[in-house]
Amino acid sequence: MANTTAMCTSFKGELLTGTHNFTPSTGNTFKAALYFATGSLGAATTVYSTTNEVTNTSGTGYTAGGVTVTNANAPATSGTTAYWTPSASFSWSALTVTTAFDAVLIYNSTSSNKAVSVHNFGSQTVTAGTFTLTMPTNNATTGLLRIA
Repeated sequence: MANTTAMCTSFKGELLTGTHNFTPSTGNTFKAALYFATGSLGAATTVYSTTNEVTNTSGTGYTAGGVTVTNANAPATSGTTAYWTPSASFSWSALTVTTAFDAVLIYNSTSSNKAVSVHNFGSQTVTAGTFTLTMPTNNATTGLLRIA
């Protein structure tokens, strides 16, 4: 099985219980972790795991758990769509990963590492470079998380 882009099914239910708080500066801490192309992350992913996560055994410049998501954007609505996008891109500098990786998992490190969403960006390798995932515009059409 391959990594697939999806809002995690468990996340949808956890929204109804107030598990995730995306309020800037007072909300939860979210993280973004990279995964090898041999992973199987997708809608069924429920929590962050080190299984198939990019590790320093395959290169340098990556710390297990990924990077902290910069959250200065409050969740918003437009019409019948709620949306949210991190306020800064995810970036890893001086990165070397020689094994193909193709996905990022966004998860809530404040709430027991519960999974939010998986995003597949196509197979990559990096040698002594900066790897950046640029965030889309924060609106109802292109926001990273959209619930209609």
